[in-house]
Amino acid sequence: MSLRIIAGKFKGKKLLTTKDIRPATSLVRDSIFNISQNFIENANFLDIFSGSGALGLEALSRGARKATFIDNNFKSCQIIKKNIKALLVEDQTFV
Repeated sequence: MSLRIIAGKFKGKKLLTTKDIRPATSLVRDSIFNISQNFIENANFLDIFSGSGALGLEALSRGARKATFIDNNFKSCQIIKKNIKALLVEDQTFV
């Protein structure tokens, strides 16, 4: 499955995922951020059951100050860390 950031400064950047992860579709992510767009700028974003980290990374792309990712799956945490490193946002994240 191809997964990309859909808006903001990282728009179009590909994210890693695995077949074990069911990421939120771009339609779901777009809906979430359309509803909450006035609250994202400079926010601390919490991505629970993160999977690939798509929601938290989308929030950073749209101007969130920090993102915290929580997942109990080791493989998911490794994928999230790789996605964070690829976007060069290590200083804005906690896994």
